[in-house]
Amino acid sequence: MYKEFWEIDHRPYPLPGAPWVMTQVWRDLLFMHYPLAPESVGKYLPGELMLDTFEHKAWVSIIPLRITNMRMRGIPPIPFLHSYLELNVRTYVIHDGIPGIYFFSLDADHPLAVAGASAGTGLPYKRAKMLFHEEGETIKFKSERMTGRGNRESLDVAYSAGKTLYEAEPGSLDHWLMERYCMYSFHGGNMLRGDIHHDKWKVRKATADISYNRMAPYLLSEVSNTPPILHYSSRRRFFFYPLVKVL
Repeated sequence: MYKEFWEIDHRPYPLPGAPWVMTQVWRDLLFMHYPLAPESVGKYLPGELMLDTFEHKAWVSIIPLRITNMRMRGIPPIPFLHSYLELNVRTYVIHDGIPGIYFFSLDADHPLAVAGASAGTGLPYKRAKMLFHEEGETIKFKSERMTGRGNRESLDVAYSAGKTLYEAEPGSLDHWLMERYCMYSFHGGNMLRGDIHHDKWKVRKATADISYNRMAPYLLSEVSNTPPILHYSSRRRFFFYPLVKVL
């Protein structure tokens, strides 16, 4: 058994009864959390989902990361497909009392990963050209979406981790932002929920030099001068469960 299942008391609700179907290891994550007015975010959500807020603020998070060791249950990692770069834009929602995540976009640099992740899930994956480079203790991440016309959504950021590793305290903003165990999507006219499992987040504060951030400009234009809250995680293993219809 994976060590991530040794302790599950941190979860806000029990593990699904069905077995997990896919696992990934996420590495070198940078969380960039932006506060926004609830009405600015809520109008872009499907009507079936309720925006989740913390102290009357909505939050949008942009997350560059490396995905490694991806494999389906019972199958070894597939060569040339188990590792790629990804860039997520997400907000925080709640349905039937279960808090989760809603993705505005998921960019990845591997065409097969984009095609496979999009099929049957309703998740808005997009192909992007990405660069990941380490220089000492600094990570440089650059992404430019390869689909669509006009101003392509893109990001250029250099970031580094702080020294102190910590767990967020329940009730804190950090805990509210990170301890989420499902995602919602829409496919074929149905709302789907995909449960997720991982052990409790252990993160470090981070610093970042953002050369430009053109992700989700329809959302973030009003916070162009607002510095985000930053967290860094070097590694976390995720387990994904079958999508289930909830509406």
